[in-house]
Amino acid sequence: MKRVITYGTYDLLHYGHINLLRRAKALGDYLIVVLSSDEFNWNEKHKKTYFTYEQRKQLLESIRYVDLVIPENNWQQKRSDVHEYHVDTFVMGDDWKGKFDFLKEEGVEVVYLPRTPEISSSQMKRDLHDTDEVTEESKTSHDDLNTDPGK
Repeated sequence: MKRVITYGTYDLLHYGHINLLRRAKALGDYLIVVLSSDEFNWNEKHKKTYFTYEQRKQLLESIRYVDLVIPENNWQQKRSDVHEYHVDTFVMGDDWKGKFDFLKEEGVEVVYLPRTPEISSSQMKRDLHDTDEVTEESKTSHDDLNTDPGK
């Protein structure tokens, strides 16, 4: 069995994430996703997530390409993870190109996959923020909508 591992925050899950996970799974038989814990995101990456670790884990576990989700608690754990989980291939998006080549020394193939160019969580956050500023006064409540076609 060929095991593949990838790492990420996976907040605001979108089709670019699904594309990456699908292509990562295609490189082997078993895909492990190492999901950044809330503490690691805040303390090390200085990122605040919209969804908690448990919520993000539940979303990832529902994706058919994902076989196992484990927590990422620090930058250093990658070396031990590839050994503990008997990993053959390490996969990341190509915006990380070269940053994890040191794992080749551990006997692991390192693959950087192209990101889906037109989508990113950061871009989604910016776009939503810009849209909210423009449409704040035009928000409609469910109570304001007539959903009965007979009236």
